[in-house]
Amino acid sequence: MIGVDVGGTFTDVVAIENGEIKTVKVATDVRTTERGVLKGAEEIGVGAAEVFNHASTHGLNAIITRRLPKIAFLTTDGHRDILDVGRTWRPVEGLTNPAWRRSYGDANRPLVPRYLRRGIRERLTADGGVLIPLDEEQTRAELAVLRRCGVEGVAICLLNAYVNDHHEERLRQLVHEELGQIPVSISSEVSPLAKEFARASTTVIDVFMRLIYGEYTERLDSGLRELGFGGDLNFADCAAQLVRSDVAMEHPFRIVFAGPAAGTVSSAHFGGVIGAGNLLCADVGGTSCDISMVTDGNPFVNTTFELEHDLIVNALSNEVSSIGAGGGSLVTISPAGELKVGPGSAGADPGPACYGIGGTQPTTTDTCLLMGIIDPDGFAGGRMKLDPELSRQAFEQLDTKLSFEQRVSYAFNIGINNIAEGVVNIAIQHGVDPRDYSLVAYGAAGPMLLPAVLDLVHAAEVIVPPHPGLFSALGLVSSDLVYADSRSAYTLLSAEAAESIDKVYASMEQRLSERLKEKDRGKVTFVRSFDGRLAGQTWETPFISVPDGEITAEAVERMVSNFHDAYAERSGNRFEALPVQGVTYRVQAVVHADKVEYPVLPERPAGERPEPTRTLTIRHLSETDLEAAEYQRADLRAGDEIAGPAVIREPLSTTFLVPGQTAHVGAHGELRIRKA
Repeated sequence: MIGVDVGGTFTDVVAIENGEIKTVKVATDVRTTERGVLKGAEEIGVGAAEVFNHASTHGLNAIITRRLPKIAFLTTDGHRDILDVGRTWRPVEGLTNPAWRRSYGDANRPLVPRYLRRGIRERLTADGGVLIPLDEEQTRAELAVLRRCGVEGVAICLLNAYVNDHHEERLRQLVHEELGQIPVSISSEVSPLAKEFARASTTVIDVFMRLIYGEYTERLDSGLRELGFGGDLNFADCAAQLVRSDVAMEHPFRIVFAGPAAGTVSSAHFGGVIGAGNLLCADVGGTSCDISMVTDGNPFVNTTFELEHDLIVNALSNEVSSIGAGGGSLVTISPAGELKVGPGSAGADPGPACYGIGGTQPTTTDTCLLMGIIDPDGFAGGRMKLDPELSRQAFEQLDTKLSFEQRVSYAFNIGINNIAEGVVNIAIQHGVDPRDYSLVAYGAAGPMLLPAVLDLVHAAEVIVPPHPGLFSALGLVSSDLVYADSRSAYTLLSAEAAESIDKVYASMEQRLSERLKEKDRGKVTFVRSFDGRLAGQTWETPFISVPDGEITAEAVERMVSNFHDAYAERSGNRFEALPVQGVTYRVQAVVHADKVEYPVLPERPAGERPEPTRTLTIRHLSETDLEAAEYQRADLRAGDEIAGPAVIREPLSTTFLVPGQTAHVGAHGELRIRKA
């Protein structure tokens, strides 16, 4: 099995062969992403693999940076501004700011400019009836405008189309007749769910992902076959569940946020191995810090997620919060003269100043290099040699009256405070006490920065898992193959509704069964759930369990009981006298896969202690220089204890213990760092 996590700076490749974990890290080619993937695949020996599991932030980065193809949006006449209006929600910082505007609104950076959003004369009623027939003559006139504009794809979202798809189906035919065989996504296929804006935004994202990943997938698959790969190419979705690449390309909006989600799954799996069920997960890479949470061994899963504030995608996803705090985070001076770290990043190109490939601004990597934490000769497994003099020049060029020592010291402390704030915010949002959770540090820069965060967030400990620099990629070889479907149908849950609900589940399960390969049909498990609400409520309680088999009156009664149990658990209230309304019905076809196994680390003979390879000087952490012992992680054994300050090196990451901390080496090689 091979797992690949394509990040904005590095591409991480992990292979499991005969129980042994092999890792490769290569620079991401931001212009031709598949080149880095194929380079890593060739280096790790993809020809012998049976499965190639892939996750990427390429599509997400395109959305965030607006480096997007030109597409059009067709909707019911009079509603083309739905993409500008959104849900009209403001963030806390915008509540009292009259100048605040949505990042994707027309006054800022719209995904689809207003002139490419066209109204189509038609209207369906809430129950699917035709109020105004589709005006094909007017439609062709609008499409003629789009043809002159040279659009590359079209997103279609008509009001109430999730109940009746006839108008959207015909509109797609007309688009192909007038504009040719360009990618077209219709909301009744992409996201047949209630709530118009979320359905519209999801459909728009789907068209972008078709254009971004369509040819990429073909080039990747072709390149892998040329390297001798003969197995299955799978893509991870936003919950880090796997699906065959051809099926993923049917609705590629589901893979837009796959990379960060894989780290959460990897943390949950490894937490189960070492007996740690409550985890705050922090993936600190080159560009960002992705923070998520695992409670009682389960990632926190949402039915939707936001790419930007109020920009909704209807996809099951691990809840991940991203902040601009990574190894490539830029150190800058604001107009007010304050030193700032992030959210801008040097990325892979031009990279930190110390890379010597064009970057001139200091970054967190430059900071840690000047402090003595990073080994300039051993970076990225010895593949890169860093130049501390370039880092020094970058800091000296900052326009500030701060001394050089203060610049470096403040940059380090501000960087870790940014991460601490993100972790605490996640804990507060979910109403948990960080003291009950372990902080999992992974990503290339996670083990270097997270131990210094421990005292700020007051977590129980910091856990550095094996292979932290490629830990998200390990999640891709710990995930199941999952095919999912969902349908919205507002239905009061009563005995009379049993037949219609049964038909919904039967049709979804039949459709999912047809997607399975013959070899998987004997080991598939169907998991049903529904999103429900008390009659009259606006928002639903998601993931209510549904009985297997035929949906009878007794099964509906059980669904109602399950809803009240889940509602009481979430809200602390129970309203059994009120009727329950089913809104969205969900099915997952789960094909369980083998999980990565972490070998047990041998113990050190009695009376022996780990020996440091040398003594380092850590500068700018305190008023005076500190001496820190350096260890090689490969030399450590289960039961070893290391006191800070200390540096523990491995090929693709560095762990830095601050004074007053102790690292205990666990049975599977994990480092468990606590206050001494």
